[in-house]
Amino acid sequence: QVRLVESGGGLAQAGGSLRLSCVVSGTIFGLSTMSWYRQAPGNQRELVARISSGRSTEYTDSVRGRFTISRDNFKNMVYLQMNNLKPEDTAVYYCGSSLAPGSWGQGTQVTVST
Repeated sequence: QVRLVESGGGLAQAGGSLRLSCVVSGTIFGLSTMSWYRQAPGNQRELVARISSGRSTEYTDSVRGRFTISRDNFKNMVYLQMNNLKPEDTAVYYCGSSLAPGSWGQGTQVTVST
């Protein structure tokens, strides 16, 4: 059974930074593409960034240049460094694994104030 546990969210001011972490168990982490998603109130969950097993990365346009996704295969962890935060980044952030589609953790709340 795959388990994903996100952490690192919180309250930040616009222009500030946060680093999200996600620890994964129950799957072959090193072979999976890992992704970060977010869901704001009233909105659908959207893909923010993904990193392949070969460490290729992709970002949605709204975060490119501000967010950086990375992974540590020894620790089974994926990270999202978020810089220059904007109020529109406010959402619950979730990580996902390509080897466990539809499996989600509890998410971590990110709130960016003006």
